[in-house]
Amino acid sequence: MILTVTPNPSLDRTYEVPALERGEVIRATGERMDPGGKGVNVSRAVAAAGRRTVAVLPLGGAPGALVADLLDAQGIEVAPVPVAGATRSNIALAESDGVLTKINAPGPELTSAEQELLLETVREQSHDADWIACCGSLPRGLAPSWYADVVARAHAGGARIALDTSGRALLEALREQPDVVKPNAEELAEAVGRPLATVGDAVKAAEELREMGARAVLASLGADGQLLVEDAGTWFASARVDVVRSNVGAGDSSLAGFLIAGGSGPQALASAVAHGAAAVQLPGSVMPTPADLDPAAVTVTAEVPVNRELKEPVS
Repeated sequence: MILTVTPNPSLDRTYEVPALERGEVIRATGERMDPGGKGVNVSRAVAAAGRRTVAVLPLGGAPGALVADLLDAQGIEVAPVPVAGATRSNIALAESDGVLTKINAPGPELTSAEQELLLETVREQSHDADWIACCGSLPRGLAPSWYADVVARAHAGGARIALDTSGRALLEALREQPDVVKPNAEELAEAVGRPLATVGDAVKAAEELREMGARAVLASLGADGQLLVEDAGTWFASARVDVVRSNVGAGDSSLAGFLIAGGSGPQALASAVAHGAAAVQLPGSVMPTPADLDPAAVTVTAEVPVNRELKEPVS
């Protein structure tokens, strides 16, 4: 079982549009409504793969009730933490050329009692978990050290923990040695405080995160592929993608694929890339099923192309 923790979930509305023209009336060619938040998306991807998952998340108001209903309809067990504030609603505009514009609401502010109940719910639900995936931004009210507390409690209970967050919350959590962290290129550059221009730059940054405490780093480099840096070695993987429809949740699908495949080694990296590549070819935040995966399109190598310039360098 994979337990996910999403401190700031959302109700996500995605509209497909031909092009985004500021100040104009735009007619959508498609629309979706999905439960959102990075941890929620990991649970959705795990469930789509036919595996058991439990989603821990604070929920409030009518949007929160709808998120719970949507998750239940997808076969995901929900461990809700009732909160007074309403769950946030986000909007994504997906253009036909693959460009995505997102509007994310801040979400409710959690009280001290709600924060403690969230931690206690994670503890209660973690007994049968193979992995605990803590993902996304922290809502108002939670200190940057909150994820560090979760990691410490998870390890004390014997659980493995994957962390997908950024900024100070990531840096604070590194001291508790999360089993794997999953930054994208921008988050990786922010964590080490310098730009990334090549794959080699990303490798060095990932190694620094390990020096700061991460036991393994699964780094997404966008269209360039993904890196895995861990005790056993360093691997680079990429996949052929025919058409990009939406990258909403693609990184979360990738993390799900990594954890489903064991959470370490080149086979888990291949699974991560296959899931991420499948996700970007689906509309909105639809999560791929096994039928959507194309393992043959994935290439994994220990000969990391350190001199390759990134298609999307991070300044």
